[in-house]
Amino acid sequence: MECPHLSFSVCISPDSAKFPNGSPSSWCCSVCRSNKSPWVCLTCSSVHCGSFNSYQHMASLGSSVTSHPQTLSFLAYFEAHPRYVNGHAKKHYEDAQIPLINHKKPEKQDKAQHTVCMDCSSYSTYCYRCDDFVVNDTKLGLVQKVREHLQNLENSAFTADRHKKRKLLENSSLNSKLVKVNGSTAAICATGLRNLGNTCFMNAILQSLRSLVEEFRKTLCALWQGSQTAFSPESLFYVVWKIMPNFRGYQQQDAHEFMRYLLDHLHLELQGGFNGVSRSAILQENSTLSASNKCCINGASTVVTTIFGGILQNEVNCLICGTESRKFDPFLDLSLDIPSQFRNKRSKNQENGPVCSLQDCLRSFTDLEELDETELYMCHKCKKKQKSTKKFWIQKLPKVLCLHLKRFHWTAYLRNKVDTYIEFPLRGLDMKCYLLEPENSGPENCLYDLAAVVVHHGSGVGSGHYTAYATHEGRWFHFNDSTVTLTDEDTVVKAKAYILFYVERQAKAGSDKL
Repeated sequence: MECPHLSFSVCISPDSAKFPNGSPSSWCCSVCRSNKSPWVCLTCSSVHCGSFNSYQHMASLGSSVTSHPQTLSFLAYFEAHPRYVNGHAKKHYEDAQIPLINHKKPEKQDKAQHTVCMDCSSYSTYCYRCDDFVVNDTKLGLVQKVREHLQNLENSAFTADRHKKRKLLENSSLNSKLVKVNGSTAAICATGLRNLGNTCFMNAILQSLRSLVEEFRKTLCALWQGSQTAFSPESLFYVVWKIMPNFRGYQQQDAHEFMRYLLDHLHLELQGGFNGVSRSAILQENSTLSASNKCCINGASTVVTTIFGGILQNEVNCLICGTESRKFDPFLDLSLDIPSQFRNKRSKNQENGPVCSLQDCLRSFTDLEELDETELYMCHKCKKKQKSTKKFWIQKLPKVLCLHLKRFHWTAYLRNKVDTYIEFPLRGLDMKCYLLEPENSGPENCLYDLAAVVVHHGSGVGSGHYTAYATHEGRWFHFNDSTVTLTDEDTVVKAKAYILFYVERQAKAGSDKL
C-alpha cells in the first residue's frame, strides 16, 4: 500500500543514537520488557511489542489484500512465528492521537505522528492510520535507510556475539555441546542458519545441499562445524540479491525456484561468467546433445553438473504417421506431478484409498502421455501440427538425484497447495525401471539413499515456513533456521516432502533395499 503519512511520521535519523543497544530482533518492549515481536516507532525510535491481532485482521481481509508481496511477507512471518504479545506498539500510536483528537483545530490532525513503525525482525513497515503494510518510502528514502541501519545493527551484534562465543569455545572443551542419543553422550556437529527476514526458503535449501564458489562454500562449510551459535548467511544473501533480482526483498519465496536459480548461477560462475546466456537458451542449446555426452549445460561440465546432472530422453510419436522424434534434455532436478487421484489425501493415516508413493509420482512422470489440443506436435513428415504421444526415459542418472514434488498449482485467482502426504523410502530407491537402457547399469548404480528433505509448512507459496531434514554421519538432524535438533527416521518419513535429495549408493554399500 502507498502510505500518505510517511512524510510527517518518519522523523528519526537512520543512525539515531536513541536506538537501544544490542540486536534489533532482541530489543525489549519499553513497557512490558517482552522481547517477542519488537517494533520500533519511526517517529521517536521507541520500541514496543507487536500484537497478533494485526495478523488475524489481515488474514481475515481475504486474497485481495493478502496477495500483496508485503502482506505475504507479514503473513509468512507470523505463520512461522505466532506470538501472542501485548500490543504496546499499537497503544503507543493510540496514546499519541488523544491530544490531536481533543485539539480545537481539526486541520492539525494531518500532523499526527507515531503512526508508522517497523518490525525489528522482518523489517516490514506498518502504518496504523492506514491499517496496512507500507511499500513506498519518503522522498529521502528514510524508511530504507532505517531498514539498512537495523540490518547493520543486527549483523554487528551477531558478529560481536559470535567472536565472543568463539573465544569461549576456544578456552572450553568440546564437551560443552553434548546431547543424549540412545542413552549415550554425543556431540551435535551441525549449525543452524539465522533467518534474515523470511529467508527460510534459502536456509532450507542450503541446509540440504553439500558441495560448491566462495560465499556458498563458506556457508556450507559452516553448517557442519558444530558451532554453538547459528551462522548468519548475510554475505551469501546479499550476493543472491545482487545476481538474482527476483529474490530481493523480505517476502517469502519458493525454495525450489531459489534452488534452481542458485545451481544455474553457480554452474555459470564456475564456467567463468554468465556471458549473457539465459537459462532457456542454455536448455535449448543442449537439446541436441547426443546420448553419449555427459550431462553438460552450456557445453561445459562443472561440479554442479557432475553432482546433480542427469540426462532425459524425450520421445514424441505422431499419432497420424507414426514418426518418432527423440531429443536429449540435461536436468539438475526432476519436477514430479502428484497424481490427481491422490490430491485430496492429506495424511498418511487417512483411510480414503491407498497412500501415494514417490514411485507413483515417478511412474506418472515417465508414463506414456497423449498430448492435448493445446500441445499439438509439429510433425516434420506431415508438415503440420498433429496429435501425438510423449514419453520420458532417464538416459543418465546423476550422483545426487533431486526430486521436486509439484505441490503448488495455479488456479484462476491464486496458487493452491496440494497437501497430500507422499510416502518415500529412506534407503534403496530403485531407479532402474525408469532407465532407457537398464541392462547397461549395475544393480548398485540404480539405488539411491535419502540425504535430505525440504518441507514447506503452511497453505501457500507466498506464506508459511520452510525447514529441512538432513543426515550426517548416520544421524538425522532437523534444521529450522537457527535451531538444529537431533531427530529420528520415524519423524523424517512422516514429513510432507517438497524436495527430496537422494545420493547414489556406492558399490561397497551392502544395506538391503526397502
